[in-house]
Amino acid sequence: MVQPPSPEPTTLAGLRSAGVATEPVKAEIRRNLLERLRDGRPSFPGIVGFDATVVPQLERALLAGHDMVLLGERGQGKTRLIRTLVGLLDEWVPVVAGCEINDDPYDPVCARCVSLVARLGDDLPVAWRHRSQRYGEKLATPDTSVGDLIGDVDPIKVAEGRTLGDAETIHFGLVPRTHRGIFSVNELPDLAERIQVALLNVLEERDVQIRGYALRLPLDLLLVASANPEDYTNRGRIITPLKDRFGAEVRTHYPLRLEDELAMIRQEAVLPPGVAVPDHLLECIARYTRHVREAPQVDARSGVSARFAIAGAETVAASALRRAALTGETAPVARVVDLPAVVSSSRGKVEFDQLEEGRETEILSHLLRRAVADTFRARLAGADLSGLVARFEDGGTVETGELVAGDELLRRIGLVTGLAPLLGRLGVPEGDETPGQAAAALELAMEGLHLNKRLSKDELPGRSVYGA
Repeated sequence: MVQPPSPEPTTLAGLRSAGVATEPVKAEIRRNLLERLRDGRPSFPGIVGFDATVVPQLERALLAGHDMVLLGERGQGKTRLIRTLVGLLDEWVPVVAGCEINDDPYDPVCARCVSLVARLGDDLPVAWRHRSQRYGEKLATPDTSVGDLIGDVDPIKVAEGRTLGDAETIHFGLVPRTHRGIFSVNELPDLAERIQVALLNVLEERDVQIRGYALRLPLDLLLVASANPEDYTNRGRIITPLKDRFGAEVRTHYPLRLEDELAMIRQEAVLPPGVAVPDHLLECIARYTRHVREAPQVDARSGVSARFAIAGAETVAASALRRAALTGETAPVARVVDLPAVVSSSRGKVEFDQLEEGRETEILSHLLRRAVADTFRARLAGADLSGLVARFEDGGTVETGELVAGDELLRRIGLVTGLAPLLGRLGVPEGDETPGQAAAALELAMEGLHLNKRLSKDELPGRSVYGA
């Protein structure tokens, strides 16, 4: 639990004397967002590729005080974006101590707190709530009930002697418990239509209805939902009255530029300690992801998640780590030979058209070769590779594989003139070259020469033999 700073006022009288003021949550978010915009700080830290498209729409919706729906295919960062909204809340706010719905000490709304204020006055006990505790989230599933979201009558409280008409018999659901905060409903169309109806009053009238009687509970919250476009027709839909009550619809998208795809991989991939994944390998994975996303054989409605690229980078790093463990390599570096592992591990993340059944691995392998060829042209076009090509004259061959250590591959290739400029073009600073990085660079060059039909290649399970 996050502990509040000390000392802080602990009673309503202390709040008044300290001049502590409160405001509606949407006004609080608007104030903090405007402060970030004036200071030139990012509105949503950690969000990549949305600066000129999604972010302005989201900023306008928040400044307008609108509840909103984020609409986009899977893996576009909708949930990540929603969770960053928490950073726009004040770090600490006062609440009535012990209140289930975090009532404002100046303006309580639940029956318990109203009676406490009437009885205690300025001696009302006050607690402090951190912004991380003011966010609620629910993944919409078919078994979600009105009780989960809004609340239900608590039979234990009834058994204690209270009547059903007593507001204190209610056990509040997730939405009221996020009073004075942000609540997110992920995959809203998956929520049964009769359950969506329960959110109508929350969005417009700001009250709740439980078990046949209306409880006036003017909730103060920002409600944000996420949805996939195909959900409107395939698995469910957002009912029209509910769509009308959301003030804004914000469309998300996959990274538009290769640089954004790379930045997302670098930011999100969790790589094993001590493993180096060269930039050109990450670029291969980013290009591969974009090729798969654009392939006509892939079902465009299902999308290709950003997690596809992130998992690919982690798989390549794991392959290099495995090689180091088996060969005794001290500084594992990922190489082109590790890329085929991405195909087998990512196959289940892609939905193909039914006509392509049985050809999934073939298609993904072809797209991966295209990505490597594109990276070779982007990084090494015009480079002097004559020193490497000379190695294959007179019938020479080089065998590499997923269990061939970097220094062993260098020994098999032998002395290559022009290696330093090659490493420089791949972003390895002069003086920082290692055997693993040199092996990774030469392997990219050999694979690129093969894909451009300047070298032959015989592939065996776990091994590749390059020749003239």
